[in-house]
Amino acid sequence: MSEAIQIIGAGLAGSEAAWQLAKRGIAVRLYEMRPETQTAVHQTGDFAELVCSNSLGAEGLETGAGLLKAEMRLLDSLVIKAADATRVSAGKALAVDRKRFAEYITAKLSAHPKITVIRQEVTSLRELSGLVLIATGPLTSPGLAEAIQDLTGEADLYFFDAAAPIVERESLDESVMYWKSRYDDEGPGDYLNVPLNREEYEAFWRELTTAEVVPLAEHDKLILFEGCMPIEELARRGLDTLRFGPLRPVGLEINGHRPWAVLQLRKEDEAGRLLNLVGCQTRLKWGEQKRVFRTLPGFAEAEFVRYGVMHRNTYINSPQLLAEDMSLVSHPEIFFAGQITGVEGYLESAASGLYTALMLARRFAGLPPLIWPAETMLGSLMAYITDRRHTDFQPMNANFGLLPDLPEKIRSKKERKLAKARRSLVVLEHFAKTQNI
Repeated sequence: MSEAIQIIGAGLAGSEAAWQLAKRGIAVRLYEMRPETQTAVHQTGDFAELVCSNSLGAEGLETGAGLLKAEMRLLDSLVIKAADATRVSAGKALAVDRKRFAEYITAKLSAHPKITVIRQEVTSLRELSGLVLIATGPLTSPGLAEAIQDLTGEADLYFFDAAAPIVERESLDESVMYWKSRYDDEGPGDYLNVPLNREEYEAFWRELTTAEVVPLAEHDKLILFEGCMPIEELARRGLDTLRFGPLRPVGLEINGHRPWAVLQLRKEDEAGRLLNLVGCQTRLKWGEQKRVFRTLPGFAEAEFVRYGVMHRNTYINSPQLLAEDMSLVSHPEIFFAGQITGVEGYLESAASGLYTALMLARRFAGLPPLIWPAETMLGSLMAYITDRRHTDFQPMNANFGLLPDLPEKIRSKKERKLAKARRSLVVLEHFAKTQNI
């Protein structure tokens, strides 16, 4: 191939992808609609403008965000370079001066001889030739969203993110829980059940109905559907609403006894290291979620790898639509990266842009896609995004529950995570060298 790769969107993912491709000698045409066409939350026309927070998360290797940063540094990430150059004091987190951060990335990309910046909104994909990367984020413009719908089908594009919390299984006390599928008396079942007696249920109900919720952003209008009603909203309809809804105990008897109520957890990954709280999509503030759900039996030390959210968020059903190289199965010349794929968070968005750029570079050179090591945070996160076994897909961030277990048992939670992180970096360094990344 001789023509440029087209990238739509100069947010974190698009900017990172453009940099990775250009530094490999591949011409890029980078489309950005701002400032000619603004969104409801952006203020400038600069690339990679951060709008909700100036933090890129924790830096310690015992955190998922910290390990992902270390991997991105190893792979020469522009976003991490910009963050290091514009950082501000924030304890153990990597926070940046938002204005200088965006200006840094804009200057780097605008000055690169392999990158042509085009300030216009893209509303039709038919006008673009060659390889195309869509990295337009959760605020994809209505015109482009319609074009994506034409490609993927309306049922595979979400405009409203209703997600339940996800916890690490090893942080729960399973001695007060049991595995069983509803109405299934054969085998252990696919759901981990948390039985509640009347006192425990009513205490949980009181906490839910009095906890603080996240206020709506000015640009958001919350539309509640019965199928994705926040659990606290359901609870406010009456004391027994949850018992006849998501926490109904029917068909979940244990030792011939039916609990007063049952909260179910479903495996979020094949190995079952991550568990989703079924029916617990919520608008509670994150601190409140941790406090309220930790009142449940066996949840006293629960570790949340992703809190529940309910807000406007445009993303595609990646497991059913994307191949492992982040290209559309139905249109292999079109790739996706960033939050529109279902990665959750600034850092994860940039990381997906880096990963997809490396896949694009191989396609551009006529090479097959690389299978990334599961031991790496980047590889495991992107494998999760494209895992076709996910039939109820929800956005995901970097967390240690995505990584394979260690061969040895380590009792300390922090030391166990550090051991996984050290393994990840050794594996990634070897992978990058042998594959000439």
